Formats: sequence, C-alpha cells, structure tokens
Amino acid sequence: MSGAKLDVVGARELLRRTFPQVDPAFSIVEVGEGTAAITLQPDERHLRPGGTVSGPTLFALVDLAYYVATMSLIGPEPLTVTTNVSINFMRKPSLALLRADARVLKLGRTLSVGDVTLTSEGVDGPVVHAAVTYAVPPSR
Repeated sequence: MSGAKLDVVGARELLRRTFPQVDPAFSIVEVGEGTAAITLQPDERHLRPGGTVSGPTLFALVDLAYYVATMSLIGPEPLTVTTNVSINFMRKPSLALLRADARVLKLGRTLSVGDVTLTSEGVDGPVVHAAVTYAVPPSR
C-alpha cells in the first residue's frame, strides 16, 4: 500500500457503505498514496443526444477518482467534499472504456488540491483534464 491509508478494497467498501447511489459501472482499479484510478465502461444511460458520453458522467468520474485519491491520504472521511472543479473537455470520448487517473498535488490542513486526467480507449490523448479542490474535515 506504500503508506496509503486506503486501498482498493477499502475504497470499494467505503463507497458501498457511504454512497450506495454510486453507479456500479464505476470500478476502482488502483489506489496508491495520493493517487487513484477509476474506470467506466459507458453504456446507453451515460450518453447524451448525439451519442457521446455526457458531461455529468465525465464529471462524476473525475469527482469519484479525486475523492478516492484524497481518501488514500487521509483515510475514510466521508464528509470530505468537493469545493471546486475546473474541467476542460478536450476531445470527444469514444463509447469505450474510460479511465480517470487522479493525483493529489498538495494536502493541507483543510484542503486537498490536485488534478484528474480522463482517457478513452481508441482516442489519442486525454479527453478531459480537471483541477480539483476538496475540503477536508477538521476532525482528522
């Protein structure tokens, strides 16, 4: 686990217990110290008119990946919340496996700041890049 306070199994259990509404199509595949990788195989329910993956689906993937990356450093703190996301939609994702790679760049007393890159099988280069900030509960 390399010093991480949460591993893949722990992250899956945290989400199952705390956020049962999370789409089961999201899969936590890697958790490291300040990093996480989440995949999604999009299907019809994740599409917008025109046949592309919807912005809300891409945002959810970004948000979930960064949440898990932050938990890897602070442990399971369900009240950690998103305070800001700046998201750039760079390329149209294909209707193929999406992967979000999140990394925490700085963890302070009250904020976790980092980024997430989304890639799509069959598409050269990232499809989304997001800068993310989370508020961390003071109780930790």
